[in-house]
Amino acid sequence: KTFYLGKHSGRKLQWQTTLGHAVLKADFKEGKKEFQVSLFQTLVLLMFNEGDGFSFEEIKMATGIEDSELRRTLQSLACGKARVLIKSPKGKEVEDGDKFIFNADFKHKLFRIKINQIQMKETVEEQVSTTERVFQDRQYQIDAAIVRIMKMRKTLGHNLLVSELYNQLKFPVKPGDLKKRIESLIDRDYMERDKDSPNQYHYVA
Repeated sequence: KTFYLGKHSGRKLQWQTTLGHAVLKADFKEGKKEFQVSLFQTLVLLMFNEGDGFSFEEIKMATGIEDSELRRTLQSLACGKARVLIKSPKGKEVEDGDKFIFNADFKHKLFRIKINQIQMKETVEEQVSTTERVFQDRQYQIDAAIVRIMKMRKTLGHNLLVSELYNQLKFPVKPGDLKKRIESLIDRDYMERDKDSPNQYHYVA
């Protein structure tokens, strides 16, 4: 970091720790194995050079890995298909107070084994936030498409405008949602209704 910032002033260096990986060599009773693992999995496994067993709290303190990331990392090493560590007590979730022991009896038909990380579950709040963001983004796209069509056509009937929008938009949309966006653009003076024919719209330059 010091080297990079010394070369490039005014820039920011951000580590993408989730993208790092390493190959670790390990000795088991069955013989040598190689593991292709993430940076966090590497940090945890290297601790077992210093001892055969550690508690969740000890691993957390030694590695400095954030709580939820560490739980997922330990799950991948002790609860997945390739169980390099043995969790006590047994279970699929990693809890405070759990102990982890190096599995000297580990067996696997392959010499090099890739241990996949457990995917993070989206919380309800994150799902709601993602849905809202997508909805907001689509509203902008609908608005932009309506303005683009009206700018080109100048005057257009409601049904023809809706038909054009269905041709242009790349995601499913309900007629009611399109009607709302048209009303919103009329309120914001991007377009106006024909005085004699309410289903006819005019572009406002």
